[in-house]
Amino acid sequence: MKLNSIKPADGSKTDRRRVGRGIGSGLGKTGGRGHKGQKARSGGFSKSGFEGGQMPLQRRLPKVGFRSAVNRDTREVRLYQINDTGLETVDLDALKKAGVVPNSTRKVKLINTGALDRAVTVRGLSVTAGAASAIEAAGGKVE
Repeated sequence: MKLNSIKPADGSKTDRRRVGRGIGSGLGKTGGRGHKGQKARSGGFSKSGFEGGQMPLQRRLPKVGFRSAVNRDTREVRLYQINDTGLETVDLDALKKAGVVPNSTRKVKLINTGALDRAVTVRGLSVTAGAASAIEAAGGKVE
């Protein structure tokens, strides 16, 4: 076998359609475009989704869902997660270093889920009322 003798299998490649080349070709005169109308003309093509003036499908269906841009940078941290880290002082940098929140996080809110059995100092974080009372009950403080 030589590279210059390689050919595709018989029937795998078909000749391109040569439209508008006489009635004998089967695609003469109108060239497979039918008679008249926008699609028969050169440059006659409507934009995708256009339904002839009827209200298009993408506008008939209701809008669904919402994704907040703020939500990407905000995380919730639970009290039991702070308890597991073993940190004395809890702030954003400490939580990032401990791997509790990803590095892209800008805001953290502490919520009252789980138990906190030691005193911690919370600095520069949002805290729910229940979490604040649980931290103070464990002997810690919120700054």
